[in-house]
Amino acid sequence: MRIIVYDILSYLASGMSHEEILANFLYLEAEDIRASLAFVANTERMFLSAPSCARL
Repeated sequence: MRIIVYDILSYLASGMSHEEILANFLYLEAEDIRASLAFVANTERMFLSAPSCARL
């Protein structure tokens, strides 16, 4: 089974704890949540450091 990063972030944003997410999606591990957060942080960093964003 798969779950997309957007879904994990949405659950966290809605107030679900890591433990609640893991209890609802037994195939996920704590590392999956951390990896999702790291992916988005890196994506945001790349987006903000892009030359076209510097003009905003």
